[in-house]
Amino acid sequence: MYSGELEIQAKRKAIAILQDEINRILNATRELVGLPDFIIKKDKSSMKNTLEQITNIEEEVENLRKKITREISDVGGLVIDRENLLNTAYMMDEIGEHITDIAFKLSNLKPNTLKILKLQNDLTKFIELIVDEVYKLNEIVRNLNTNSNNAIELSYEIQSIEREIHSKYRQLTIKIVNEITNMKELLLFKDAVDEISTMSDKCQHISDLFVLLALS
Repeated sequence: MYSGELEIQAKRKAIAILQDEINRILNATRELVGLPDFIIKKDKSSMKNTLEQITNIEEEVENLRKKITREISDVGGLVIDRENLLNTAYMMDEIGEHITDIAFKLSNLKPNTLKILKLQNDLTKFIELIVDEVYKLNEIVRNLNTNSNNAIELSYEIQSIEREIHSKYRQLTIKIVNEITNMKELLLFKDAVDEISTMSDKCQHISDLFVLLALS
């Protein structure tokens, strides 16, 4: 078998692992959406289940990152895009850690904090935006091996979502700083919102790496 064919096979296998990784990240991000409602309802059982689900998914993402590292290591310098593939896998692993941190911080908020000026609705909509962004990433990966042009077009949609996230981030930050008087609650809420914003930045970075893979 020619080295070019081996490279194509190795790259497709690596992208398949990335797809598994982003699928799990999408599932974990979707788990975050229900947290504000569980907090308001003081539904500790559902909150605990959500945290467990997210923690398990983070472990799965880490294992997939290790798997893709082994796969690329086995073929050595055969895959030209190995650096982009590895950077993407490791950054997805970091996003998994962010989701766990976000869930932990939000789950420790008091119900009354989210009742302030309908912060529950603001937070839920903010989380839904990051779900949309991760969903678009998932769609990009699904198109890498079949329709690279479509993958590139989807990256533009991620840019648009990221801009909206940062706009909402600024609005939500001002709101919580002005309205939350309890310092502990303020720090927890602000840290969670900051992490969602950071997560969005990393999603954009991963999208850029996917574009490089599509172009190659």
